[in-house]
Amino acid sequence: MNLSLLLFLVGILGFILNRKNIILMIIAIEIMLLAVTLLLLISSFSFDDNLGQTFSIYIIAIAGAESVIGLSILVAYYRLRGNISLRS
Repeated sequence: MNLSLLLFLVGILGFILNRKNIILMIIAIEIMLLAVTLLLLISSFSFDDNLGQTFSIYIIAIAGAESVIGLSILVAYYRLRGNISLRS
C-alpha cells in the first residue's frame, strides 16, 4: 500500500515539475494510473475479492488506450508545429 502511494506521489510530482515536456507528462499520468491499479489489486487481494482484479484489468486497458491517443496527438502536433515543446 505504501508503494502505491509513493508511486502516485512520484507521478504527481513528475506531472507538476515537468510542465515543459509533454512526453514526461504522459509518463507521469501513466505512473499515477498504475499506482491506482496497484492499490486496487492490493486491496482486492486483502479483502479476497475478485471484482477489484477485474477492475484493474479495465484500468490497464484504459491506460493503454490513453497513452496511444496521447502519443498520436503528440505525433500530429509535431507534424504541424515541428517541435513538441509546450512553451514556444
